[in-house]
Amino acid sequence: MQKLSKEDIKSGVVEMLRTAYRKTVATATPQQIYNALALTIKEYVSEHWIATHEHFDKADVKIVYYLSMEFLMGRFMGNAILNLSLQDAVKEALAELEIDINLAEEAEHDPGLGNGGLGRLAACFLDSLSTLGYPAYGCGIRYHFGIFEQHIEDGYQVEKPDNWLHYGDPWGVRREEYAKEIQFGGRVVSIKGDDGEYHFTLENAQTVLAVPYDYPVVGYETNMVNTLRLWDAEPVNRFDLQSFNEGQYERSVAEQNLARQLSSVLYPADEHVSGKELRLRQQYFFISATLQRVLQQFEQRHGKKFEKLADYAQFQLNDTHPSLAIAELMRLLVDVYYLPWDTAWEITRTSCAYTNHTILSEALEKWPIELFSRLLPRIYMIVEEINTRFCKNLKEWYGNDPERIRAMAICADGQVRMAHLAIVGSHSVNGVAAIHTEILKNIELANFYEIYPEKFNNKTNGITPRRWLAKCNPGLSGLITDTIGRDWVRDLDELQKLKPLATDAAFQQKFMDVKHDNKIMLSNYIKQTYGHSVDPDSIFDIQVKRLHEYKRQLLNIFHVIDMYVTIKMNPRLDIKPRTFLFAAKAAASYHRAKLIIKLINSVAQMIDNDPVVAGRLKVLFLPNYRVSMAEKLVPAADVSEQISTAGKEASGTGNMKFMLNGAVTIGTLDGANIEMLEEVGQDNIVIFGMPAAEVQALRASGTYAPWDLYNMDFNIRNVLTTLINGTLDHNNHDLFRELYDAMLNGYGGARPDEYFVLQDFASYKEAQERVDAAYKDKQRWAQMAIMNTASAGKFSSDRTIKQYADEIWGLKTEHIQ
Repeated sequence: MQKLSKEDIKSGVVEMLRTAYRKTVATATPQQIYNALALTIKEYVSEHWIATHEHFDKADVKIVYYLSMEFLMGRFMGNAILNLSLQDAVKEALAELEIDINLAEEAEHDPGLGNGGLGRLAACFLDSLSTLGYPAYGCGIRYHFGIFEQHIEDGYQVEKPDNWLHYGDPWGVRREEYAKEIQFGGRVVSIKGDDGEYHFTLENAQTVLAVPYDYPVVGYETNMVNTLRLWDAEPVNRFDLQSFNEGQYERSVAEQNLARQLSSVLYPADEHVSGKELRLRQQYFFISATLQRVLQQFEQRHGKKFEKLADYAQFQLNDTHPSLAIAELMRLLVDVYYLPWDTAWEITRTSCAYTNHTILSEALEKWPIELFSRLLPRIYMIVEEINTRFCKNLKEWYGNDPERIRAMAICADGQVRMAHLAIVGSHSVNGVAAIHTEILKNIELANFYEIYPEKFNNKTNGITPRRWLAKCNPGLSGLITDTIGRDWVRDLDELQKLKPLATDAAFQQKFMDVKHDNKIMLSNYIKQTYGHSVDPDSIFDIQVKRLHEYKRQLLNIFHVIDMYVTIKMNPRLDIKPRTFLFAAKAAASYHRAKLIIKLINSVAQMIDNDPVVAGRLKVLFLPNYRVSMAEKLVPAADVSEQISTAGKEASGTGNMKFMLNGAVTIGTLDGANIEMLEEVGQDNIVIFGMPAAEVQALRASGTYAPWDLYNMDFNIRNVLTTLINGTLDHNNHDLFRELYDAMLNGYGGARPDEYFVLQDFASYKEAQERVDAAYKDKQRWAQMAIMNTASAGKFSSDRTIKQYADEIWGLKTEHIQ
């Protein structure tokens, strides 16, 4: 297939503007120009997309269906341009049309279809699947509004709708022919079938229509284009005219309202019953639609030989959210295709695999039986049958041990435990970093590991080098390519060839010049966007991730307060100027996290208003963190903050992005940090704090006493006193008293200092002093930065996906002509 030329792009953009908007290049808005360019590229991509799926059909390939509530894809266009190797053609075409390519790219709205690492990992995996040639679908929901658009008002987070579809959806293709009906509620009835057996069906259920929108996932320099399939909810009957004419206006649009709610917002607030119900509806909605379509397609190709399903389809459950796939697959096989239970169970078990992403108990979903059984009555019957059979096995294995059965049951204590369903109903259970998997096997899921040791395995997460180096950091990407060639883009282990150059003065200078250029670009962006000046010659110390107490943004800002107090007491202190950049969204209902955002902004304001620390300290909280912002921050970072309480972060992927781009990590022995240490060596990473075993022992002992640390450590005492003595807010001394109490006394029933911020503070402070000393030695810092980039090969999502394909899915690569 002939590559898209500069002239093709020019004529395509001009024609799209003319036919879609009745505009010329001179009169079109940046948004219209972006749409026209995106449609031009998509038209070209579509030829590869069609060829890919024609090959899938002809070769009857095995496909993995990656089931996820989140897909944080980032902007589509720039990634497609990179993977299609169209950068030069697009730049030249737009230049000749006198179009600013930066304005066109910035006009694309990030699809906010994810909350953080879970959704971004799914996006990286899709990129690797296409690049490596593995047939795949990503399956989720086409939320009309993303997680939310974060604004900061008076230092507080304010959530506003993230209307990413407002200006159209040039990359999506509506596939109405594959729409499926999804049922909620109703009454389960048994009907005698033609085979003489009784089968179950629903009466008086609410029904909505799931309509898929397909998005292309372009592989890097390959003809394969996989599909991201996002399901949108629509009413079966848009408008009940009879009800309307009878004056029942709400009933006339009831189906429409239900459908609108289903695909409206990612993760509705679930602190109330209606929010929980909507979230459960969302999970079942996209799972049922996906499985109905897959089984329909299988039947068209193979008839009713469903015993072979696992040879042609694998369903990967991205955390517990898609666990309903196990019960829904059973329902379809038993109720729709009339398979015997045992046959259906074997098919389900061999077709499903489960990735656990967290050990936080609140993230291992549990649904109240009352809600679950009312909303999904037939699914609940199936889950109860799975549970009954599983508990019967437990009795056979362990005897009548009520406590063990209660601990392991899928249905217990008035709840349906989705993680337990996922473990029992899958053939594989994997963690996402070595330490995480060991914690699952030996602590959190030890009972299940004892009976299913063959299921448990580790697949350390990874990131795509295409977006997270080649695209977001063209300066460093170009330097690496000029030095060792371009094979690294598809084989990140090639970066090891940079290791001998880590001590080469000339290469060090080039590497750090690129870093400085990136810091200047970020400084200019911050000035233009937020009106703040930051010094590109200062250390850029960056912590960007979801705002959660276990990620310990609080430890970071406590250290900033400590630095501020120290400089105030000793203005001649010899430290390298430091710019601390934070970006994070807190869940809308997470009060404590939102208070931490307020604290960060209050500290920033205090520092800005104090001439004593001017030019030495700067703190900024950048609102509305998203993929496109990360692409600006990651290349410019000197220091990467990965400081979660050891044993709490499953893996992390932000740590990998910063490492790949030459930032030095300051971090705990948590998640993938441990494997990063193994790869880069202890001289090139700054480790501090208690390891996971020590954290667990201290927590289990019940002897942790934060007041002892307060009494013995002058620095801790100063920091905590700052929270309540009016330094941060003269008019409200109690504004941050909740944080003070949370550290020393416990708050809201929680234990004092639940995530050991104070326990690790002294170690963190000392580690930050090591960072300062290392940065002052330019040659040493350059060596550390280069070694981080050179050692990042293991953390490619290509490596991770190949392990999934070989060890879990049994997937083969395909070559598209």
